[in-house]
Amino acid sequence: MHPAFSFYDSTIEKTLAFIKVDLERDAALLHKWQQQPYVVPFWKLNISFEDYEKHLGNFLTDKHQTLYLGLIDGVPMSYWEAYWVKGDVVETCYDPHPEDQGIHLLIGEEAYLGKGYALPLLRAIVHSQFQSQATEKVIAEPDISNEKMIHVFEKCGFEKVKPIELPDKTGMLMYCHRETFERRWKDVFRTAATK
Repeated sequence: MHPAFSFYDSTIEKTLAFIKVDLERDAALLHKWQQQPYVVPFWKLNISFEDYEKHLGNFLTDKHQTLYLGLIDGVPMSYWEAYWVKGDVVETCYDPHPEDQGIHLLIGEEAYLGKGYALPLLRAIVHSQFQSQATEKVIAEPDISNEKMIHVFEKCGFEKVKPIELPDKTGMLMYCHRETFERRWKDVFRTAATK
C-alpha cells in the first residue's frame, strides 16, 4: 500500500498517510465502517455489502473526486472523499471558483474516536489540496446537525457560510481560504518540511 502522500505530524507525534481506495482491497472494510451507529445518521449507507460495493465502484469511476483511506502509523482508520466542486451537486449551492475543492470524511475505527485525530488528519488533507496552486479555497458541507464535525472544521480554519439543501441532507456550507489556513498552520508544515 503506497501512500498518495504521508506527513509526520509533530503535534501528535504520529505519521499520517493517505492511500487511494482500491475496490477489491477496501470494500469490506469501508462497508463495515458504514454500519457504525455513529456513522449511519450522517452517511446513510447502512446497506447490503453488494449494494455498497456497487456504490463504491461508481464513486471510484467518478473523475471529479478521489477516495482515500486515512492511516495513522500505518493503521487504516478513516475514509476521505476529496473532490472538485465543479461537477459536484454542491456547485449549484453557491457561486464557486472553478478550482474550488471540497472534502468529506469519516472516522471508521471506533478506537480512534475522541482522541483528537480528526483535526490533524483534516489539516493534512486540506494542506494536500492546497498543493494545487489554483485552489484558493476548500469547502465542506457537513450535516447541519453534526456539531462535532462542524467544530473540527472550524478548528482547522473553515468558517460557516450558510445552510444549504442537498439531496441527502441539510448541510452547513463552510469555506477554508488558503490564506487563513496557511497563516494558522504555517509552523506545523514548516516543521514537517524540515524532517
